[in-house]
Amino acid sequence: MTTRYHLSLLACLLSVSIHAYRLKAFIPKENPTQSGIIVCPGGSYFWLDKETEGFKVAQWLCENGIAAFVLEYSHGGWGAYAYHIRTKGRSFPAGFRDLCSALDSVRAYADGYGVRPDRIGCMGFSAGGHLVMHAAEQLAGTPSVPMFVAPLYPVVSMVHPCTHKRSRRGLLGEFPKRRLTDSLSLENHVPRNCPPVFLMNCDDDPVVHPHNAELLDSALTVHNIPHHYEHYRTGGHGFGVSPHKTTAEAIQWKTRFLDWLQRLILDNR
Repeated sequence: MTTRYHLSLLACLLSVSIHAYRLKAFIPKENPTQSGIIVCPGGSYFWLDKETEGFKVAQWLCENGIAAFVLEYSHGGWGAYAYHIRTKGRSFPAGFRDLCSALDSVRAYADGYGVRPDRIGCMGFSAGGHLVMHAAEQLAGTPSVPMFVAPLYPVVSMVHPCTHKRSRRGLLGEFPKRRLTDSLSLENHVPRNCPPVFLMNCDDDPVVHPHNAELLDSALTVHNIPHHYEHYRTGGHGFGVSPHKTTAEAIQWKTRFLDWLQRLILDNR
């Protein structure tokens, strides 16, 4: 499919932060499903893998006739990671507020992007997967809720032994309060009106323990949330849509996701 990449920059000064998020749009020439996806790269809430888990993902979606928007959300930064400090205005809930603002912005300009306001979903990788799933839980039942979310090899729990501690530190600092770690453990807060979920991870993930995704899958199942779980034996972590960074087995998620999204849209016409 011939595509054109339309680049836009949206900035929003948050009331709690001097950090402005950035949203970069990739708009296909044709979008038969009129769908759009906000892409949230991973990076342990300290940095963002904008290339592998951001721009390349958006280009792939665009080439498949889906409008994509790469969100550069608030995160701690390399200085906070190196010196074990918490950067004011860049930790929780700044990233969540950025995603909420991005959802509102894309809906506000939906006609110009060629998408329907009710067909905007979110896709996130690693810590970005935690962000989009948290948004699905917190926004359920509100006009701002995404149509669907796709957490891929995601960080999920903040209290379980499988917790990815670097992401927890990036999100909440060195000594987070128990009420915050509890409230941000996604496996414990799946609402009964949660939007549909496409979940993927690999057993040999060396970064985020695979039990994170298993906890989320179990919670979605218990609450009868429509979801699809792609569970691979091999594939690792941090590969996005790049075949050379993973296995032939795990890269199948791309086709499975497109098929899942097509069925979801057909079921919700």
